[in-house]
Amino acid sequence: MTESIKDISKRKKEHIDLCLTDNVSFKSKTSGFEKYEFIHNAITEVDLSKISFKTKLFSYNIDYPFLISCMTGGTSEAELINERLSNVAQNLKIPIGVGSQRQALENEKFHNSYKIIRKNASAVPVFGNIGAAQLVQSKDLNSILKLIDMLEADAFYIHLNPLQELIQKEGEPHFTGLLKKLEKLVNKSNVPIFIKEVGSGISKSAAIKLLEIGVKGIDVAGAGGTSWAGVEILRNKETQNPFWDWGLPTAYCLKEIYPLKKKFKFHLIGSGGINTANDLAVAFALGSDLVASARIILQTLIKNGEEDVTALIKGWFDYLKKVMFLTGSENLNELRKDKIIKKEFLF
Repeated sequence: MTESIKDISKRKKEHIDLCLTDNVSFKSKTSGFEKYEFIHNAITEVDLSKISFKTKLFSYNIDYPFLISCMTGGTSEAELINERLSNVAQNLKIPIGVGSQRQALENEKFHNSYKIIRKNASAVPVFGNIGAAQLVQSKDLNSILKLIDMLEADAFYIHLNPLQELIQKEGEPHFTGLLKKLEKLVNKSNVPIFIKEVGSGISKSAAIKLLEIGVKGIDVAGAGGTSWAGVEILRNKETQNPFWDWGLPTAYCLKEIYPLKKKFKFHLIGSGGINTANDLAVAFALGSDLVASARIILQTLIKNGEEDVTALIKGWFDYLKKVMFLTGSENLNELRKDKIIKKEFLF
């Protein structure tokens, strides 16, 4: 049964409300970042003042390789959230993603909740976003391509959420033909196609198949942060469900996929449980080109405002600079060269 626009907007509002709490965290599984220790370099000669995170993404010069991850859209509440997040992105010169544009496929009522991002963040990369189920169900790709144009997106995410679709009461767990549709989209799109999970992670074998059809970015979005299974379990008012903690930890996904950069040219994005400065630092050390976060950014925005979100992100990168100094890493490429070790091997 097809959801109405009103029902979709209501569901998105429920998602926002739940993600403003910590009730949707993984219960026992972690991102895996805490299992690593940085290797101290007592003879470091790194000049702290010369460490810079400025880099190029697509045609933009960005100040920090940090993505405000895809969160919301399609409700009146989402418009204000996206307006404020895009202000942060513009001021920090960092990329930003939009939440699922599914609602925009069927109705123009909340188009501005998405468009506001490009309007406010004109000088940074903007990522569009739609679910894999909607891609598979599309009769042709024109409707998907229109979403890219509507947002004036620089890249476009297809998010993979089979577990969420399986548990969601309105879910559409229909993915037959996904890779073929993805390959067609890659070939027809004028912008790079990126793939992200939503909290269950992407395995090495899945990443290889995606890269072989021309996908230009893998956002692992592993287990350890927000459990979208948990979000839907709470919406269903269930008391127990064995799939709450399902998924591959983010650290594992990064460690497995990073070596593929020797064969494929793509952006590797570390997300899923990036909640502290050390999480961010380990994610870079495990191979991330960009690191992304969502729920803690949203919570900080709603509780304390744009200035605190800006301070949070800047603080994380200040910590990262100190880690690079202490590990003898002049840049992020150096940090990715054997600068961490699993704690189990230290004793």
